[in-house]
Amino acid sequence: MSIKSDKWIRRMAAEQGMIEPFEPGQVKENETGRIVSYGVSSYGYDVRCSPHFKIFTNINTAVVDPKAFDEKSFQDFEGDTCIIPPNSFALASTVEYFRIPRSVLTICLGKSTYARCGIIVNVTPLEPEWEGHVTLEFSNTTTLPAKIYANEGVAQMLFLESDEICETSYKDRGGKYQGQRGVTLPRT
Repeated sequence: MSIKSDKWIRRMAAEQGMIEPFEPGQVKENETGRIVSYGVSSYGYDVRCSPHFKIFTNINTAVVDPKAFDEKSFQDFEGDTCIIPPNSFALASTVEYFRIPRSVLTICLGKSTYARCGIIVNVTPLEPEWEGHVTLEFSNTTTLPAKIYANEGVAQMLFLESDEICETSYKDRGGKYQGQRGVTLPRT
């Protein structure tokens, strides 16, 4: 198993539509000035988060239950920035839509800019032949409100290619998050 390089990522995006929309280099500024970078890096791809957020709230005193998730636990918000309350979390999705090849497992890690502010990005691995927008979980571990910037880099995807094709892919299993678009809440 090996980690894939910038050349491989560019090739897979061009030939197989692995990432759409795709940025072949590192974007570090826009019309407003410096931004948290996104696009291809040496051995990964820095994703952006969309401007659609679901912010966790406890105004309805709901219990968080992954088997019976209550959508009232979240407040919908759309904007260029999202403020996550102290010791809380928010969900967003990537701007990018992914199509993971059958021989590849993709791991997501938060960017250091956010990690150094106490903001943790959590995403489960993208399994072979999974496709969709990635739902991003942002945890604010601080006692202060934390800001997330939409349409800027928030996390890096690392692509690991196996030396052997898997027997059963996520698509073969009919995974419940296959083809998801936008922020997707827990499904049972």
